[in-house]
Parts: sequence; C-alpha cells; structure tokens
Amino acid sequence: MPSKHEVTRLRRDLVIWIVTVGRGGHPHAVPVWFWWDGESFLIYAVPGQKVRDIQSNPNVALHLNTDPVGDDVVRIDGTAMIDPKHPPATKVVGYLRKYREHIQGIGMTPQEFAEQYHHAIRVQPTRFH
Repeated sequence: MPSKHEVTRLRRDLVIWIVTVGRGGHPHAVPVWFWWDGESFLIYAVPGQKVRDIQSNPNVALHLNTDPVGDDVVRIDGTAMIDPKHPPATKVVGYLRKYREHIQGIGMTPQEFAEQYHHAIRVQPTRFH
C-alpha cells in the first residue's frame, strides 16, 4: 500500500505516466490524467496505442514526476483492464472535480471530453516502489 506521502502526491498531482508494452515488446510511456480512489487508478483514453497495448498485455507501470533532482520518486506496478461498462468521466465526481478547469483549458466541455476519451482504464496496483 502507498505511504502517506505517496497518497498525498496521488491526490495532488495532475499527471501520472503510464507505461504499456506493445505486441512487439516495445514500451510506450505517456503522461495521462488519473483519479486515485484509494484502491485503484482510473484513466480515460482515446482509442489508440494505450488501449491496444493493454488489450494485449495488462501489465503496466505508473510513475509520478519527480522533484528537480530526482529525489521524490513514486512508482507503481499494476495490472490494467479496459472497462467498457465503466461510467463516463462526466459521472465520476472526483475525476471531474479534479480536471474540470483543465478540460475547459483544452477547449472542451466535460461532455465532449467524455465522448472523445471514452475508454475507461482501471489499473489495480500490485506494488508501490
């Protein structure tokens, strides 16, 4: 389970990096918005590389940005799944509260965001480093 400091970062930080692995074994690392509910991570995605990678290999790594000298490291190993029955971002109060301003900042309404980023990825952590 995460330490108190890690939980604070998971609630405060806006971006987490997700690393997936494609069928050819090549890793893909991208920054994403996320919601930590205390047990698992929720990430919304457009159709594309992340979704294809997770469908073929559910093992992922997550990490937060470090401080400028690399001392504040938060890394997580986990298992991801695409959940087609998960509610859209507009129905997840915590996610919407966290990102409403940022969604507007990219020129979208929450509804437009939910329509475009309609793949819900749920990551169950298996290890915090």
